[in-house]
This record gives sequence, structure tokens and C-alpha cells, in this order.
Amino acid sequence: MIQSQTLLKVADNSGARQLMCIRIIGTSTRRYAKLGDIIVAVIKEVGPNSSLKKSEVVRALIVRTCKELKRDDGTIIRYDDNAAVILDQKGNPKGTRIFGAIPEELRDLNFTKIVSLAPEVL
Repeated sequence: MIQSQTLLKVADNSGARQLMCIRIIGTSTRRYAKLGDIIVAVIKEVGPNSSLKKSEVVRALIVRTCKELKRDDGTIIRYDDNAAVILDQKGNPKGTRIFGAIPEELRDLNFTKIVSLAPEVL
């Protein structure tokens, strides 16, 4: 569960290292975002030679949360960190590689480009 002011790791090679959530897209009353939700975030930390700048506002897709996800078949998935992938205006990832495992539910939400770049889909 991601809410405002939550720090997230960046799971792609766009150049940013850490994000802070400032808004959840799609509703005005929801407090928490979950896997597959798009958020508005500000970049808190960047790597060297990055095209992105610190304090830049971007959109990001949540791909991992510490809060467990229960599937219909009864299995539970939980990750060690909160992570997101930075998106451009069309909804495509800014980076060319995705790091770490990605949940299978993103395929159902039509983020097939991100799923195809991921090394492992759980």
C-alpha cells in the first residue's frame, strides 16, 4: 500500500534511483495505491549522467509493494521493497530495462511492454 510521501525504489534504468509518491491517479478519495496503479511522483535521487533531474515530477507505475497481494487461487505474493517504473506521457516505460521481478497481474492491466522487458514474471 503506497500513500502520499512514500519513498519507492526505481525498477528501471531511466536514471532515477528513488521516487516519492505525491498523488494517486484516477481518484480523488482513495488513500492507498496498490500494484498496477499509476501515481505522480517526484524524483528524490538520481544517478550520474542521467537525463532526469532531481525534483522533477513524473508518472510512475507501481510494480512491487511490501504489502502482500492475494490471488484468486489462494497464493500470496509479497516483495521486499516498494518499487515503481517511470512512465512517459503515452504510458510506455522511459527505461529500456526492468530490474527485479514483476507480478503477472500487470499483463492483465495492459502493461505488456513492461512485462516483456522484465527478467522474471511471478
